[in-house]
Amino acid sequence: MKAKLQALARSYRAALQRHVRAVKPANLESARKLGHRAVKVGLETLDLARLHEEAMTSLILPGQATHKRDSVIGHAGLFFAEALTPIEETHRGAREANVHLKVIIETLTQRTVELAASNEDLKREIDRRRSVENSLRTSEQTSSQLLEKSRRMQEELRLLSRRMLSAQEEERKTISRELHDVIAQMLTGINVRLAALKTKTVSSTRDLQKKIEVTQRLVEKSVDIIHRFARDLRPAVLDDLGLIPAMRSYLKLFTEQTGIRCTFTAFAEIEKLDNASRTVLYRIAQEALTNVSRHAKATLVKVSIRLHKDRVCMEIHDDGRGFQVEDAAAIQHSKRLGLLGMRERAEMVGGTFCVDSAPGKPTTVHVEIPKDKSSARKKRSAGKTKPTPLTCP
Repeated sequence: MKAKLQALARSYRAALQRHVRAVKPANLESARKLGHRAVKVGLETLDLARLHEEAMTSLILPGQATHKRDSVIGHAGLFFAEALTPIEETHRGAREANVHLKVIIETLTQRTVELAASNEDLKREIDRRRSVENSLRTSEQTSSQLLEKSRRMQEELRLLSRRMLSAQEEERKTISRELHDVIAQMLTGINVRLAALKTKTVSSTRDLQKKIEVTQRLVEKSVDIIHRFARDLRPAVLDDLGLIPAMRSYLKLFTEQTGIRCTFTAFAEIEKLDNASRTVLYRIAQEALTNVSRHAKATLVKVSIRLHKDRVCMEIHDDGRGFQVEDAAAIQHSKRLGLLGMRERAEMVGGTFCVDSAPGKPTTVHVEIPKDKSSARKKRSAGKTKPTPLTCP
């Protein structure tokens, strides 16, 4: 029975397609023959209606023009009506149900069209949701990367804070030791000599002058050491005379202490920078030259400060042996603030800092800071989310 129904369904679908696609009005004899076969199989009117609905599903296509769809429905209705004729002749009351069946057919056809449109909408919704899922997946990956970057920056900041505290403590220890071992001993020596001058009788004026000269030299040496401490902590010439005299004074002392020759060029308008910017340039130069004296084995250092558009650019170039910047930037293996400390100073005033170096090659430190305060504020705001790299592009 099931095989017969399937065969009838295939025959009905094929015959209906031929009828609908015929250019001239087709002969409805095939429809009537199919109706007789349906009677022999034992189909009722509703059963044939189901066969007709299944056949119509393959004929009504999504996006089909309205006039085309109406034509298909009209031809198919005539075919179905003819196929029903044998059933109507066999069953009483079929004629009265014919009108109702036509309504059912139209309703089923309309539902088929609506279902096809719904399928298209569903496909579009699936595509949209897939696109949203891909966007969410990409956003999740980006968020994970930003979170990891933030974690590394927090760790770097924490280590930098530790190094700052350690460096401050080491500096205090050095000053304390110098004060105790040098200044205190000199002052004690001065006090002893003054007491001797007070209690002992000096045989001649010449001896008295000699003792006074020795005491004066001790006082002068103590004053020089105190001035050196003050200069290292905060050079008075930077506040009193400006950045250029302070840099010349420091470079002269640097050459005397290390034997490394220095050249310095700058433009006069640099003194118009605010105090914080001038201090940043001085401290970065001081730290860079300290690194040169300790590690570079250089013979010449060139320091230049120039104006480029609305930026002040400082370069410190040495002819030393160079180093791997990434390794030197690993603060957890460093005893000083080093490169990260210099970068933090530059970013504090809205500037940028980078180093161009490699093992066996010269090293150049590049610093750029805004010329005016408004540019510095904008740069600092941008720097909160994107720190400058240590290596130069």
